[in-house]
Amino acid sequence: MESVLAFPLSQLPFVIITLIIAFTVHEFAHAYTAYKFGDPTAKNQGRVTLNPIQHLDPIGTILILIAGFGWARPVPVNRYHFKNPKLAGITVSIAGPLSNLLMAILAFIIWYGLGGLGLLASTPMFVNEFLNTFINLNLVLFVFNLLPLPPLDGYRIIEDLAPANIRAKMTQFEVYGSLIFIILVITPLGDYTIQPIFETVLPFLSGGLDEFFYRLFMT
Repeated sequence: MESVLAFPLSQLPFVIITLIIAFTVHEFAHAYTAYKFGDPTAKNQGRVTLNPIQHLDPIGTILILIAGFGWARPVPVNRYHFKNPKLAGITVSIAGPLSNLLMAILAFIIWYGLGGLGLLASTPMFVNEFLNTFINLNLVLFVFNLLPLPPLDGYRIIEDLAPANIRAKMTQFEVYGSLIFIILVITPLGDYTIQPIFETVLPFLSGGLDEFFYRLFMT
């Protein structure tokens, strides 16, 4: 059974709970931010909600458990409702990844808060395991979604930063960019492109946050 899963079977409950929360909050952040900037599209489709059913994609969720990557239902955004499309577009795009970073930070605060109060040793082991999974997966989602490849949020940010003529050309070649992204994810090419980014950025980010909160709560 474990051979067909991307995660150890013992971690599966923590992974599933984390993904439900992480995907839901991520997509809610996109939808809520777009609504606040004047775009009612996601609101009209019932996406400004923390109900996981409105955000989870069954195939995308199953794939992340099996293959280690997947997706939630994309939030529809209509830029024509924005008074300042460039600013609003960038903010809406970055809201999702930032929500994952904030959730990881919240888990760090809970973890070291328990440690600072002397409660960590008496905390059930499954709580520690869940917090560890929650931190790691949310940081992965934060970094992953900022990769500058379609259809990820990092690409959308670059798209909004680009001049209008460049943006038009990016739109024309977006389908090829999505194909390149899929190839990088499902083939060994990712070991030489995407994987080095994770191996560099994730330890730096996780280690930095860990040291910061350790000093904040434990010294």
